[in-house]
Amino acid sequence: MNTEYQIDRSRYDTASPDRSRFRATPGLTEEVVRNISAEKNEPDWMLAKRLNALELYHQTPLPTWGPDLSGLDLEDIVYFARPDAEESTSWDDVPAEIRETFDKLGIPEAEKQALGGVGAQYDSDVVYHNLKKEISDKGVIFENMDVAVQKYPELVKKYFMTQCIPINDHKFIMMHAAVWSGGTFIYVPKGVKVELPLQAYFRMNIQSGGQFEHTLIIADEGSELTYIEGCSAPRFDKSALHAGGVEIFVHDNAKVGYISIENWSKNTYNLNTKRALVDRNATIKWLNGNMGSGVTMLYPASILRGQGAHSDSLGIAFASDGQFQDTGSKVIHVAPNTTSTITAKSISQGTGISSYRGLVKILPRAQDSQTNVQCDALLMNDGSRSDTHPYMDIACDTAEVGHEARVGRVGEEEVFYLMSRGMTEEEARRMIVNGFVEPVIKALPLEYAVELNKLIELEISESAT
Repeated sequence: MNTEYQIDRSRYDTASPDRSRFRATPGLTEEVVRNISAEKNEPDWMLAKRLNALELYHQTPLPTWGPDLSGLDLEDIVYFARPDAEESTSWDDVPAEIRETFDKLGIPEAEKQALGGVGAQYDSDVVYHNLKKEISDKGVIFENMDVAVQKYPELVKKYFMTQCIPINDHKFIMMHAAVWSGGTFIYVPKGVKVELPLQAYFRMNIQSGGQFEHTLIIADEGSELTYIEGCSAPRFDKSALHAGGVEIFVHDNAKVGYISIENWSKNTYNLNTKRALVDRNATIKWLNGNMGSGVTMLYPASILRGQGAHSDSLGIAFASDGQFQDTGSKVIHVAPNTTSTITAKSISQGTGISSYRGLVKILPRAQDSQTNVQCDALLMNDGSRSDTHPYMDIACDTAEVGHEARVGRVGEEEVFYLMSRGMTEEEARRMIVNGFVEPVIKALPLEYAVELNKLIELEISESAT
């Protein structure tokens, strides 16, 4: 095997020493919510929003569709844990044990080489945040979400969980609204094009932890931005929970690229919500990779509410032993001449289950809109499984709709042929997988493409041992 593609899983799965200076009592209660708001010295309107969401959460049952959530003990989750670290603009000021974690993940080096700004969150708090001066000089705001509440209260109040993802959307977004902490706030002024990507990395460290970061991106008219999120967590015997929220506003003629590589540990339930509101002649491009978590429920959604709005969604999910990756995309065409594409790829091996769950809805006034959905699944062995749950609600007779779904198995004939050319069985299977995921890899920035390749190869290697 080429040593260039070796990867040490311990840098993801190994916890650092616990540096919590404040940790909430497990369970989701009004006391916990009030403590979070008080710790952050929030305005009254934010506390009121949290308490309203908490009341809705307690009134709403767990979803009965999708993966089994019975292994998630919500009363055992720690919903707020503050590390013993203040937010800094210098890595030298981040405590050594915490900085070492991000060094292993390559975040400071990536910042030097290819990024315009970086935020790093550890459990419930952002510990590092920085934006290059040449970008801030253009009026771009890139802040920790907690800081943005204090510095830009009117802007946050206007956009935060009001129209894109309302607090009553579903049970886990109600939870998120009640206990959210940290995350990213970005505002790109009219006509400004951010040439270098901005990135945030979210690391969960404590046992039975919950992470609930909130990302709010506002791309004003004619602006352009690429934003990258990465995340991971150590592996424990007890379940952990991630229930983040991502809201993206793409105003007229703006373009936003959102890239996410989610690599939570296999004891983590990843129940995430991501949504974009896309205005006239604007474009959102989603690129998602879902790897580690034991259970994932994630369906990035685009609401095409402006004439000529466009959405592209490209995703890869990998499910190995003990994993259920329930992923997909949603697009709602509201305005005329809107277009969308969804390309979903999944790989299942061992006892892993991957499932595409998607929705395309074209409303009556979305005349002359177009959509195309393609789902491709690759099964590595007889015990793995792939399911497809597409739903299309087309209420406009001038719409053009395409859908294609394919499931393929890694054939012994192909493996035998490659082995006859001098490869080992593992190398042969890896080559077949690499060809399958090539469209996703090609769309990623180089360093993230290499990393995703490494992660996939690691999963294949572990399965073969």
